[in-house]
Amino acid sequence: MIDTSVLFDYSFITVAVGTIILALASSMVGTISVLTKQSLIGDTIGHASYPGVIFAFILFQQRDPLILTLGAMFSGYVSYYLVHWITRHSEHSLINALALVSSSFFGLGMVLKNFIQGHKAFSKAAQAGLQKYLFGQAAFIQQDDVILISIVSIFCIVIFLLFYEKYKIFLFDPTFAQLNGISPKLLNQLTTFMMISLISVGLKVVGAILMSSFLIAPAVTGILCSKHYKTALWIGLVSATISAFLGTYFSSIISGLSTGPAIIVCMSIIALTTFFITQYIKPNLHKGGSTTC
Repeated sequence: MIDTSVLFDYSFITVAVGTIILALASSMVGTISVLTKQSLIGDTIGHASYPGVIFAFILFQQRDPLILTLGAMFSGYVSYYLVHWITRHSEHSLINALALVSSSFFGLGMVLKNFIQGHKAFSKAAQAGLQKYLFGQAAFIQQDDVILISIVSIFCIVIFLLFYEKYKIFLFDPTFAQLNGISPKLLNQLTTFMMISLISVGLKVVGAILMSSFLIAPAVTGILCSKHYKTALWIGLVSATISAFLGTYFSSIISGLSTGPAIIVCMSIIALTTFFITQYIKPNLHKGGSTTC
């Protein structure tokens, strides 16, 4: 049964604003990671950020959102550079390096989490809520979390818009972009920074395991619908907004339903439906090669 009264509830509005802003920024950055074939790097960073959260808690023994986010960012950067170090200094493929780093960092996070549970050195510190960083629980996000999510997301959106034209050329042809004075290294570093920042700030909402879907699913939906980057970007933004709103709404009216996973389910349904339509019902919709400017 549809319950419209929840739409005016302060908690619902707070969570909805936070998830929608996060989804919009993630969708923008996600189009870059998908088109540059770095989707799995986002997944690895998501898993690898969890030990950073626990380690930050061990150091400061408090659950301040900013401190835990900085811990997650540090861990995300370490995992990112470790993946590239492994691929440069070994014969293993990028996929192998991603799998190794992702599983080892996530395992470290679980070990640290079990270590502090019941340990007398952390008995006075409030540990409740750290488990939420695994699968996310937007119902527990507070005004401070929303403010932090909004600041980081808007900052990433501003960076994306400032470099939008350069990103378009880079995605169309990296060699042509370099010949025109555009630095692929700078754009890659900005993409990594935005990806790690959004993943770190979104852990409490979506969780370390599912956060990468925020980046991938709306972007895939847009790219499936159009081979023009600007159109694909707008479709991804609309898909992200609808999914964030519906996921937040259903988790608000259905007891026991987590917000983050509910949003991911909505994003996945839209992406899979789009895939089915573009592949089997209207295959000519996306015919004609790769995504262009």
